[in-house]
Amino acid sequence: MHDLRVAPSILSADFARLADEIADVAPAVSMIHVDVMDAHYVPNLTIGPPVVKSLRAATPLLLDAHLMITDPRTYAPQVVAAGADSVTFHPEVEDDPLGLVELLRDAGSQVGVAVRPHQPLSLVEELLPHVDMLLVMTVQPGFGGQAFMPEVLPKIAEAVRARQHLGADFRIQVDGGISAKTVGGTAAAGADTFVAGSAVFDQPDRPAAARQVLEAAFAALEVAGGEGAA
Repeated sequence: MHDLRVAPSILSADFARLADEIADVAPAVSMIHVDVMDAHYVPNLTIGPPVVKSLRAATPLLLDAHLMITDPRTYAPQVVAAGADSVTFHPEVEDDPLGLVELLRDAGSQVGVAVRPHQPLSLVEELLPHVDMLLVMTVQPGFGGQAFMPEVLPKIAEAVRARQHLGADFRIQVDGGISAKTVGGTAAAGADTFVAGSAVFDQPDRPAAARQVLEAAFAALEVAGGEGAA
């Protein structure tokens, strides 16, 4: 079983002072989530490798980049070179997703693949033995502040069963609408890595807010009695 982690998403932070925003939440977390959007794969435009490079210089925390872009083969290696520790991409936009996984691993990065709420787990089934993380989107990707979609919970439990069946060890990350109120269901289903944006950065005490999300996940897991629903 993986340790539980909260990854605050800078999508909800103040972009004019990102270094300070990350430093503010750093006492409570080990990972920062970086949303890279290209206004093509999703209808929003955010940041790219130069900002990742600046973040790398500003923090020792693990940088977890989620690429919501149509050309991950071009830009994922650049994000790794800029300092990201982990890169997650959406495989349906890549002709050779396994080749990209291997390319990124050879570059020294951990690798994740993502599925949107409406996409079946079968989309990434062949990749699961080869990745470090599966990201199950719990909102439609593109914008922060959306409402959590509870209908995605069975997919998390399905991912746990797939991991057991494959004898794999990938983390299961959830992203979208995650807060202390919604995280419990995802933890009970088997998620272990929780991306929280507005639930952390919109709060006056960011470290306390991150800890509240983590505590709610632990509480739900204790009630569930183990590693997610079977």
